[in-house]
Amino acid sequence: MPSRETLEAFIADVMSEDHVGAIERWYAADASMQENQGEPRLGREALMAGEARTLSRVAGVKTELLGGPLIHGDQVAIRWRFTFTRKDGATLTQEEIAWQTWRGDKVWRETFFYDPSQMAG
Repeated sequence: MPSRETLEAFIADVMSEDHVGAIERWYAADASMQENQGEPRLGREALMAGEARTLSRVAGVKTELLGGPLIHGDQVAIRWRFTFTRKDGATLTQEEIAWQTWRGDKVWRETFFYDPSQMAG
């Protein structure tokens, strides 16, 4: 079970907007991420590569903590808002809930819940 201090450090790291580095530092080697019940992506290296690909398609991203963390044993819920600035200067905003299962001080499983229509445009 992650401590409140561990989660605060994790959130601060994500808020620094080094998203690939946060995955490297906070996710287990065999971690998985899943979008809205889609097919899970497996392994920290694959997660880092996927995040790097996503970030390469935009000029920048602003990260905001909207709620949480809510902690129940190894289960954690965090509400985020990400504002992506596209390379043409337009912005897209996505709010999501990250539902995580931690093993000790590492994220092991994570599912993101959001409305995909937020990213249309």
